[in-house]
Amino acid sequence: MSDLTKMSAAQLAKAIADKEASAVEVATAHLDRIDAVDERVHAFLHVDREGALAAAAKVDAGEVSGPLAGVPIAVKDVIATKGVPTTAASKILEGWRPPYDATLVERLRVAGTVMLGKTNMDEFAMGSSTEYSAYGPTNNPWDLGRIPGGSGGGSAAALAAYEAPLAIGTDTGGSIRQPGAVTGTVGAKPTYGGTSRYGLIAFSSSLDTPGPCARNVEDAALLHSVIAGHDPRDSTSIDQPVPDVIGAARLGAGGDLSGVKLGVVKEFAGDGSEPGVLSAFHESLEALVKLGAEIVEVSCPHFQYALPAYYLIAPSEASSNLARFDGVRYGLRTGDDGSRSLEEVMSLTREAGFGPEVKRRIILGTYALSSGYYDAYYGQAQKVRTLITRDFEAAWQKADVLVSPTTPFVAFPFGSRTSDPYQMYLADLFTIPTNLYGGPAISVPCGLSEGLPVGFQVMAPTMADDRMYRVAAALESAVGTLTPPTLEASA
Repeated sequence: MSDLTKMSAAQLAKAIADKEASAVEVATAHLDRIDAVDERVHAFLHVDREGALAAAAKVDAGEVSGPLAGVPIAVKDVIATKGVPTTAASKILEGWRPPYDATLVERLRVAGTVMLGKTNMDEFAMGSSTEYSAYGPTNNPWDLGRIPGGSGGGSAAALAAYEAPLAIGTDTGGSIRQPGAVTGTVGAKPTYGGTSRYGLIAFSSSLDTPGPCARNVEDAALLHSVIAGHDPRDSTSIDQPVPDVIGAARLGAGGDLSGVKLGVVKEFAGDGSEPGVLSAFHESLEALVKLGAEIVEVSCPHFQYALPAYYLIAPSEASSNLARFDGVRYGLRTGDDGSRSLEEVMSLTREAGFGPEVKRRIILGTYALSSGYYDAYYGQAQKVRTLITRDFEAAWQKADVLVSPTTPFVAFPFGSRTSDPYQMYLADLFTIPTNLYGGPAISVPCGLSEGLPVGFQVMAPTMADDRMYRVAAALESAVGTLTPPTLEASA
């Protein structure tokens, strides 16, 4: 493994700016790393070697500059990238090359990052393990027989395998934070509307949030500051200044949390969580107290209804959003031999193009929105969403941030939960409430359980993203980062 692939994004940006390394050298080192290990990890669906080297050469020639100039990045394959295959890990979009860049990709290019390629994911971001990718699962670098989380398992695994120092994910119910937790990396979900959804292939429009993935908190903050900000092309984008997440991360790294109140959610007391996860969480709380933080217990009684509410709201919005994939305008088309009606071609295309989890959620969402059932299901779920928001607002009267484990368990073996969708959905038990509320949250590694990473989640009020970075960086300063076993040793 090259020393360049072990460096943080901040270190690489400085080395390139100081002419200690060229952007082409850095890109080549990471591309070579992908060549060496990705056959076993399968973090990437498409590697854009030619595009990456061309972008790096522009940085070296002085044609492109920016805060992350020359730093490689991997992008989840649910985000449109001009001329580069974007499939949402679905057969229905196999080979599709968008004619435009998503807003956050435009901002990444302006910042000088070098896009290595597109990462694997659960199809249309529907899943918690990356087992529902139409192109095969991604393997967790900590244990190749276990899941890397989902839906953004490819982005998290690319970081843990040292294939990229930065990655972009999207979080609808925990799809950035949960993969971060089980791969020992950092994953942050910004405030909903704090990052643009323009160019994001929609799953659930009122929940989807693009965000940064990195190996440490400062790098995540650097990436967050680049991709965040108002976008007039996104009607849900917030027209407010981006919180000073970089300053907050650096402040927290100093290890002083004096006066910060951490709210421990009573309803997340541990039912269903593995003992090792709870042990690592409580040890982390003790570490934060030593840094000056105060622990307060808060009650959020409606959090217990977050999971069922989410699995009515998200599939309902998905059934509407995915109606556009019909085989008529772009993507897969099946059965169009001149003997069938348009409706038959659409049906055959969707049957062939969508995987089992996508079909399951479309059926569930369509039922919840159907005449006679809307008020009983979707309408009631939205009322629960309001109650969860009120729980958060009441909690902020007592605490600056809320904390919990990111997931109830560590990475599980492949195939152990696919036969029971509910058991798979439980992976997002602690992450979903924040999505329903719309506030920011971050997962930071806090230790190991049976040799596998455990994540610590920090939740903050809307547009107070800087608070979560301060606490996460302080915890990182106390417990350190995690180093996965080298893939060379496991070959």
